[in-house]
Amino acid sequence: MSLRDYLAQSAEVMERAVAAISQSAMEAAIDCIVAALSADRPLLVCGNGGSAADAMHIAGELVARFLRDRRAFRVICLSESPVVLTAWSNDVTFETVFARQVEAYGGEGAVLLGLSTSGTSRNVVAAFEQARRMRMQTIALTGEGGGTLAPLTDFLLPVPSRRTPLIQQVHLCLYHYICEHVERRLAEI
Repeated sequence: MSLRDYLAQSAEVMERAVAAISQSAMEAAIDCIVAALSADRPLLVCGNGGSAADAMHIAGELVARFLRDRRAFRVICLSESPVVLTAWSNDVTFETVFARQVEAYGGEGAVLLGLSTSGTSRNVVAAFEQARRMRMQTIALTGEGGGTLAPLTDFLLPVPSRRTPLIQQVHLCLYHYICEHVERRLAEI
């Protein structure tokens, strides 16, 4: 595949995402993040592989700054601590490594944002199940259909593709949109 073809394919998925992703779901997701952070409740973010890097990127934008100088926001990336990841995964199981951290850092009024291109990552699904038990709001950035995460998610933002790299490219745009709007709204408070 040529570069031109790859970029055209990327643009096509981006265009389909414009029609597939609900503006109202996006606005509601932003509202719940703003409400949590305004009440000093945390936003927890998780994902695996490239999505773990995206989760770290989101935390970096919201703890440090995105476009404005402002106070730090209480955002925790659940894939950042190699000590927690390896201790729990070695001693118990990798499948519940994020759920354990949701139990530690979450609570009613907190929000869990999960990224999974398939929507079926077992440790992300387990984290969403734990968040449900703790009455947390949940947001999922997924690929087409939302997978196993769909019924566990308050605000589903599914990219209409099954190709991981193309989904992740749209996820980047979606979470930058979220960061910009969360930062703007909280700066006004």
